[in-house]
Amino acid sequence: MTAPTTLLLEGLHRAGLRDVDAVEPAGGGLAALAGIATRRGGPPLFVKAFADAPGDDVFETEAEGLAALRELGGLATPDVVLAGRELLVLSVLAPRPHTEAFWERFAHALAGLHTGTTQARFGWHRDNWLGRRRQRNAWDDDGFAFFAQHRLLRWLGEPRVDAALGPADRAALERLCDRLPELLPDRPACLTHGDLWAQNIMATPDGRPAVIDPAVSYTWAEVDLAHVWSTAPPPEARRFFEVYAELTALDAGWPDRMPIIQLRQHLAVLAQFDDDWGAAEHIRATVAPFRTRT
Repeated sequence: MTAPTTLLLEGLHRAGLRDVDAVEPAGGGLAALAGIATRRGGPPLFVKAFADAPGDDVFETEAEGLAALRELGGLATPDVVLAGRELLVLSVLAPRPHTEAFWERFAHALAGLHTGTTQARFGWHRDNWLGRRRQRNAWDDDGFAFFAQHRLLRWLGEPRVDAALGPADRAALERLCDRLPELLPDRPACLTHGDLWAQNIMATPDGRPAVIDPAVSYTWAEVDLAHVWSTAPPPEARRFFEVYAELTALDAGWPDRMPIIQLRQHLAVLAQFDDDWGAAEHIRATVAPFRTRT
């Protein structure tokens, strides 16, 4: 079997980047192969590929998402060197600093994205990808209907989801979706990163917060907030939540909504990975109040 780094090196050479001498593995990603490419006479590059790509437009839509976050939302992102059917090649970012000051700065950046891009419609002008699965983005004026149909119920029918969640769990999820207008506030859509777990928050070489691996759409800002909240942020991120809440005038009850909104990500994880990192358990606990009482 060919080593992942060899696959990446061969792909770079086929793409015309023949000054790349070697590729070293890069950790952090779950769905794709990733590495750091060293070059003769040039800066290193980050390269990402799939051993078997789920679609021809995976990297095209990811590059488009990075551009949207940067140009529309003001977030720092890596420079796109190449976005083709086979590879995504980016400038190299730095690990994020382990400081409260960094997370406070990120709170300002994320709040700026969310408050500066609001609009009435939910969706995106095309479907894109969340990991190895299509993210459906058909436009909708109703945020509750959009979230229910394209972010939650969309995952029913996936083999791993149906294997892990019984009929009662799936019916409870459908009842929860029917009651979303009672459970969540009516908020406008804004541009969201869409896959904002802690590993996707990095830093520019000069220390500014930067993001990678987006699955962008216009939806509720709390989709991003819930993902940071629910994926074991480090202790120094405490100030992030305080500052973000102040900047966006969040009500005091926002943490209570996080399990419902994070259902979307738990379902996506459950659909794609054999090890679901507790996603099925979180889903069952969140939908439990919506089971039929007998």
